[in-house]
Amino acid sequence: MRAQPTSAEPSSEDPATGHPIAVVAARTGISRDVLRAWERRYGAVAPLRTPGGQRLYSDEHVHRIRLLADATRHGRNISAVAHLGTDELARMVVEDEAALPPPDPGADASTARDVDAAMTSIVALNGATLDALLRRAIARKGLLWFLEQLVPALMRSVGDGWVGGRLTIAHEHLATAAVISLALETIHAVPAAPSAPRLVVATPSGEPHAVGAAISAAAASIDGWSIVYLGSDIPDADIATAAAATDARAVALSIVYVEDQAGTVSQVRGLRAKLSDSVPLLIGGAGVAGLERHVRGRGIIVCESVGHLRAELEREARAR
Repeated sequence: MRAQPTSAEPSSEDPATGHPIAVVAARTGISRDVLRAWERRYGAVAPLRTPGGQRLYSDEHVHRIRLLADATRHGRNISAVAHLGTDELARMVVEDEAALPPPDPGADASTARDVDAAMTSIVALNGATLDALLRRAIARKGLLWFLEQLVPALMRSVGDGWVGGRLTIAHEHLATAAVISLALETIHAVPAAPSAPRLVVATPSGEPHAVGAAISAAAASIDGWSIVYLGSDIPDADIATAAAATDARAVALSIVYVEDQAGTVSQVRGLRAKLSDSVPLLIGGAGVAGLERHVRGRGIIVCESVGHLRAELEREARAR
């Protein structure tokens, strides 16, 4: 049986049987712009070319792109999986799907309805309606449900829409702005006690996605932590300086998208080295999956969810 092609192993199929990029986008749900970016930046596939320069994809390419799409929807970064052979990639996707928690039909249906309603407002670029919908959802089910269930589900839906070419950056920014605004409002609305332990929250340099940091900070504030929220794209030295200046008990870092794995690992390790040994560094977000084996341990705690982060912070608070 012939091995599946990887980025370094182009298909030998007859170009006459290849599929144009528009067909591949329709079959995989990955937009043409994203496909081109995956090829250019990561060598995810190596399509054939007609004499006129048109891309043509084999059936094997289409299969591989579907697997890459599944892997990214499960939280893995394209930079961490694009180099894998197709057989290895298929095994990873099967394992990821098997590791998903069993669904709660009632909870899922309820959350799905709220996500669908919010997505309608996002597609229409109606920020006021989106804000009202999210506030009503919070009033019905509470802030922690909003932070731990609705926001992750909503942002996955937005991400899938962007990857599939159904949403634009404008839609993503509108959704992100609404969620971050409500999360930061929560921090200000729940003032911490003067003696509350401090938590510094940020994203590392080069990471512009702040939703994970904002909802983590909001959840910690509900649990009684005093939040020092720095926002996104903060150099590790500045995060460490803020932690020292505020006598922080812990530091939380959100990492959603990793384009330069070595650089991100260096930042996380650098931040760990600059913090006091008594200050744990908690990292989470979709981008952590590809970094975990490089950073876990030595005072770095990998959190798989907002709930996991809360549990680790509770353990830290009790330990002190």
